[in-house]
Amino acid sequence: MYRRRLLALALTSAVAPTSALAQAPLWPSKPLRLVIPFPAGGATDIIGRTIAQKLSAALGQQVVVDNKPGAGGTIGADLVAKAAPDGYTLLMSTSSTHSIGPALNPKIPYDAVKDFAPVGHVANAPSVLVVGQGFPQGGALDLIKLLKANPGKYNFGSSGIGTYPHLSAEMFKWRAGGLFVVHIPYRGTGLVMTDLIAGQITFLMDSIVSAQSHIRDGKVRALAVTGAKRSTSLPNVPTFAELGVPGLAFNNWFGVFAPAGTPPDVVQRLNREINTIVRSADVVDRFEKLGADVAGGTTEQFSKTFRDEGDNWRALIQRAGIKAE
Repeated sequence: MYRRRLLALALTSAVAPTSALAQAPLWPSKPLRLVIPFPAGGATDIIGRTIAQKLSAALGQQVVVDNKPGAGGTIGADLVAKAAPDGYTLLMSTSSTHSIGPALNPKIPYDAVKDFAPVGHVANAPSVLVVGQGFPQGGALDLIKLLKANPGKYNFGSSGIGTYPHLSAEMFKWRAGGLFVVHIPYRGTGLVMTDLIAGQITFLMDSIVSAQSHIRDGKVRALAVTGAKRSTSLPNVPTFAELGVPGLAFNNWFGVFAPAGTPPDVVQRLNREINTIVRSADVVDRFEKLGADVAGGTTEQFSKTFRDEGDNWRALIQRAGIKAE
């Protein structure tokens, strides 16, 4: 009897872990949340919702978009940094949250490298210098001339201190000859655009993705684009380099992160799905019409992209003497 009890106990101990493993739900077994750290209507939101929709179909689980704007993207990014690393909370990130923000503000509440697991590089997009239709006619050089002649009289808006639109405009001011223009931070570029159209803001360095519809509808005028070449979606708009304004051949990147510690197999599955999504013909076509170029690649390549970009922005911020306000 004693031996039979021992044998039964041994068999139970051997089988229990296997049974528990077999009962563990496979990922994903419930909806995912994609946090977008900016308001609806901006470039990150537009690109993020496209990815969420496609990812829902690929994973067989709904990917719910959750806009958490504020503090230049810091609030949403910090939320994901502190989320459970189980693969169910993701971040749609940009240069603002992971390259510029940390370079500009050493007190940012998360470590852009240590607190996140890079998942996938989604797209790159240039910025476009836009003014309202009520602004005097002319090109980017006419605007520069006006701003130089009236230091402190005019202003520009951004989606927040330390965001890509803010730093893009600061670089424009610096590279155009040290312009003195007042910065007015908002909680999102959609709010800036409303005031730009109404004539309350002089100019905005917006992502071409979110500015595209307003340009097409004739609500704002595009004067110049960043990047090394003209945008295929705005072929008649010159680059800053063509106008003789150097140092503005950069683009904004968009990518997906998970909290650090997310299981590697989950990260790799997400990376494979994102690569398939951004290479699909309909997404390539949609992004091209928005003015963005699809990216893709490995998690290691994406990690190098945002780290190198951070180093480049840090050098420019220090050289230009730009500080968080």
